[in-house]
Amino acid sequence: KHLSFFSGFGPFRQYLVNSSWEAVKELSKRGLGNNIDLRIMQLPVAYQKAKEQVFKIWTTLQPLLAVHVGLDSAAKGLIILEQCGKNKGYQEMDACGLLPEAACCMLDGPEKIESTINMKTLWKSVSVEGIDIIFSRDAGRYICDYTYYASLYYGNGRAAFIHVPPLSPSVTADFLGKALETIILEMLKQCGEETE
Repeated sequence: KHLSFFSGFGPFRQYLVNSSWEAVKELSKRGLGNNIDLRIMQLPVAYQKAKEQVFKIWTTLQPLLAVHVGLDSAAKGLIILEQCGKNKGYQEMDACGLLPEAACCMLDGPEKIESTINMKTLWKSVSVEGIDIIFSRDAGRYICDYTYYASLYYGNGRAAFIHVPPLSPSVTADFLGKALETIILEMLKQCGEETE
């Protein structure tokens, strides 16, 4: 079995229920078929703690792929596939009121790291009824981008990041779980080409 790892984030600001974690929990109920051992974890909206958890995931579990899901409060009715993580420019305090050292994720890391998953190809090949999917090269310089960069760094690029909108009457956790399933199955086909 190939181990795949998924994370969503905990509450922050006015989002007492974080749609990213709700979506990941729904995905885990649905599963991804018999070949995938699916593990999930809620990450805190805290730079250092999230980075430590991501380090642990890669050193202890060594998944084929780690997919992180984050809430983009501005993305009304959009799912965003993020291609790369950025190392510097983290000026916004996390849920603990902290900033990363030197506004940076990895002091010795490259400026940005691209995912081995080709998100543009994925974006062109996947569609989910009832929601638009877009491709992005800027995950926003907050915990999402920071976590993504750390995961790309520790996982040699074998990470992916998906931004989901806040929950609403039309965008339920169940709906997001189904959407993630569709997207991830397509993503795993790309990984499959690498594993065979």
